[in-house]
Amino acid sequence: MPSHSGARPRPLPEQTAATEDISVVTLHGAIDHHNVDDLSDSLLFPHGAATARTVINLSAVTFIDSSGINAFITAHHAAQRAGGWLRLAGPVASVLRIIEMVGLDEIMDCYPSTRRALAA
Repeated sequence: MPSHSGARPRPLPEQTAATEDISVVTLHGAIDHHNVDDLSDSLLFPHGAATARTVINLSAVTFIDSSGINAFITAHHAAQRAGGWLRLAGPVASVLRIIEMVGLDEIMDCYPSTRRALAA
């Protein structure tokens, strides 16, 4: 198992409008307790509100720990309160394994690609 200690790139979010009312947030690198605050800031607006409909592109994420999982759950609940949803898209095999192991895919939808998540 690769070591995740030491300096790591932050999961740099790139937010683009895929359609008029759906946001796509693309993350990169490892998501862990060192950078989860940046992740939460990119998913939640002031006062804990989320974009009502958001797809998170995980195709360039190499690792996620429990703090990242919790950030996704918090954003998912905020989106639901706003009448929307949060979908995960394109996780690599190792990240998908973690998502499935903790049951995150039972809480929110997870798709093999961003295109499929947008079309659902």
